Amino acid sequence: MGATETQRPREGGLRAYLDASPEHGSTTDVVTDALREAILDGALPPSRWLREDELARELSVSRTPVREALRRLSDERLIVRAAHRGSLVAPMTFDDVLAVYLVRESLEGLAAQIAARRRPAGLIDSLSRVHRAMTERAEEGGTGELVRLNLEFHRLLREASGNPYLERFLTQVEHAVRRFGRSTYELPGRVTEMLAEHRAILDAIAAGDADAAQQKAAEHMRRARDARVQGLLDA
Repeated sequence: MGATETQRPREGGLRAYLDASPEHGSTTDVVTDALREAILDGALPPSRWLREDELARELSVSRTPVREALRRLSDERLIVRAAHRGSLVAPMTFDDVLAVYLVRESLEGLAAQIAARRRPAGLIDSLSRVHRAMTERAEEGGTGELVRLNLEFHRLLREASGNPYLERFLTQVEHAVRRFGRSTYELPGRVTEMLAEHRAILDAIAAGDADAAQQKAAEHMRRARDARVQGLLDA
């Protein structure tokens, strides 16, 4: 995993993202992870042009792993490659927000539904642990750790599905959501609503009620979408 929500290396430039990446894997893997995190973090903002030579120099690597990393990130739709012009960070529009949440509503609902049917060992305990931690952080204030814990809650759900394709698609959707910027938890009342929504999903899964789990997860995504739209309109 790259930099977390509470430990972002933005101040250190791209090299800090490289240093924060896992040490295993090829140079291309590490460069790809570093550039991905920089994009998701906003250190490389939407519509910024990415020059291979500049990136290689800042990361202190050759152009070859940078070129391959950009190709991979293009496949992930995080960057756009323009013929004879290079690559740029994919822009984000209001329509993108609506499109992402439309897909996320269906996929998160499906993940919760399958999780309720399978209920692998330890799932309920893990979800409960994360929910308790989120409740404690909410009482303390601040959003950074809440964002990280929220990602963990949803990661547990998609992993519980046991479906690698669903996991991959939801990971890509999660990457898109991370690019939206300001957390919706900064909106008045949203944290309280989110905790109640997570509790409803958790209770449905614990009861083995797959239909209710799907419904509660889908409702959670619709409310998250509405909060996101409100935040964008208020910005």
